[in-house]
Amino acid sequence: MDTEALRSFVRAAELGQFRHAADELGVTQQAISKRIACLERELEVRLFTRTARGVELTRDGRTFLPHARDVVASVERALTAVRPGARTLRIDVLGLRTAQAVLLHAYWRSRPGTKIDVVTLKVTDPWEAVAAVAAGEVDATFRSVTDPSALPPGVRMRHAFDSPVELLVGPKHPLAKAAELTPYQLRKHRIWVPGIAPGSEWAEFYDELVTEFDLRIDAAGPHFGDEVLLDVLAESGDVATLVGARDRYQWPAHHDLRRIPLVSPTIGYPLSLILPRANPHPGLRGVLAHFAGLPRLPEGTWVPSWATRPHDGDNDPTT
Repeated sequence: MDTEALRSFVRAAELGQFRHAADELGVTQQAISKRIACLERELEVRLFTRTARGVELTRDGRTFLPHARDVVASVERALTAVRPGARTLRIDVLGLRTAQAVLLHAYWRSRPGTKIDVVTLKVTDPWEAVAAVAAGEVDATFRSVTDPSALPPGVRMRHAFDSPVELLVGPKHPLAKAAELTPYQLRKHRIWVPGIAPGSEWAEFYDELVTEFDLRIDAAGPHFGDEVLLDVLAESGDVATLVGARDRYQWPAHHDLRRIPLVSPTIGYPLSLILPRANPHPGLRGVLAHFAGLPRLPEGTWVPSWATRPHDGDNDPTT
């Protein structure tokens, strides 16, 4: 059934004249008459009778009106749900305590009322997240792939920001009193990063980190959650881990954990957004512009070979 004919019927019934309905809908009075006539033929009933003052609903027209209103309202809701700029921006993050979520929250706070839905897809394989973007399940995902040329033709990877990496240790660790450390000072110390997912971008990040700085990354055992990891660090005299400087962690005061910046060089973890190549959600423009305004990491910051780089001078951050 022609939804424009239903819309014309509803407005003509409410306004009492085809001419007023035509003016409101931006069409000619003849177009309204044709739409109503087609609708009457399809329903095999008369919907209006003409009067000196305009038109009035027949008995069948009065019966049909509330149903037609429901259909028109449903169509409007459906269009609003997918209309660019009207639909809520839906972004996948690795976790709600990650730098990704922290910075998205800061962006939202700077623009109250922005419609944004932060979700976690609960997948470790970045290609599953890529598929979710391609299928339209999310508008973008904070994932990276080390070979962007392998992405499906409908999606692309765009630099978001680089997150500096810090060492996290307990008070008994020999490095606990350091104000800052170089990556080379971490050699021979056990850096425990449990649950590194094979094939993930962070697995390849740690592989390159080990090669570059001769570090001892221990991925043994499943990851039982941040609370367990923090408990172990608090009691251990030889276990440390690496965390993002913007990642949000909370622990009991008696744990007395220490976050120590890494310098000379700073280690940067590259965060990218994977988004549709054509017609990305308009809300992504503001998000990427917000990230582009973040302070840059120091010159000479180490990032893995597959890291995407900022597009200086872009007029449109989503291009």
